[in-house]
Amino acid sequence: MAAAESQVVIEVENLVTRFGDNLVHDGVSLSVRRGEIYGLLGGSGSGKSTLLKEMILLLRPQSGVVRVLGKRLDRVGRDEAQWLRRRWGVLFQSGALYSSLTVAQNVAMKLREYTALPEPVIDEIVRLKLRMVGLPEKAAELYPAQLSGGMVKRASLARALAMDPQLLFLDEPTSGLDPVGAEAFDRLILELRDMLGLTVVMVTHDLDSIWNVVDRFAVLGDRKVVAEGTLEEVVSNPHPVIRRFFWGARGRLRSHHGQ
Repeated sequence: MAAAESQVVIEVENLVTRFGDNLVHDGVSLSVRRGEIYGLLGGSGSGKSTLLKEMILLLRPQSGVVRVLGKRLDRVGRDEAQWLRRRWGVLFQSGALYSSLTVAQNVAMKLREYTALPEPVIDEIVRLKLRMVGLPEKAAELYPAQLSGGMVKRASLARALAMDPQLLFLDEPTSGLDPVGAEAFDRLILELRDMLGLTVVMVTHDLDSIWNVVDRFAVLGDRKVVAEGTLEEVVSNPHPVIRRFFWGARGRLRSHHGQ
């Protein structure tokens, strides 16, 4: 048991989040293990993206504990926060690229901010990261407005990987992509996890991603985690939120069972 415990890299305990009168989380607990792709699933307004922002120091919960790489986020000082930010990469839902910068400049941002590497080395790393996410070399000099939706996602992913992070946080990575583009992006995440030994936390409501990519996941509903585990473990849970998600009219399981 101790070995399994030592593999936990993100731990959320009894998290409570409130915006004014709106209670978003009421005792959320979950754990993410090293090297897995972990999904945060839930309906609109269930607090998936809010939870991800709390894991990366963008939001502070009202109470409860979030530990990332052994550090309690409510107790980290400025230096420790910097240390953590160097060890994770984030892909926001919109891509969040700076429109006035080229793709190469966007990818290089964190390298320029956090390292003293010489420019030729930064340029080489940027080219490497763009190749890693499947973008052509000419994409480096383009601006975000010149990219397709799929290319924006890949450029944002290259920026998230710029600092060789241990943790990768993805907020709805396949939203806005057509099914072919979404499947290709899912495959890319799998390949990168295997190649780089990443731990990935992915906010999604895309059941195909849950089906094909995610090792374990938590389903948020009723302000709590209503189920956590592998696909087999979660779908056997009789909770109404699970039944709606996986056995509803658009759920994959219904069609799989020919109902």
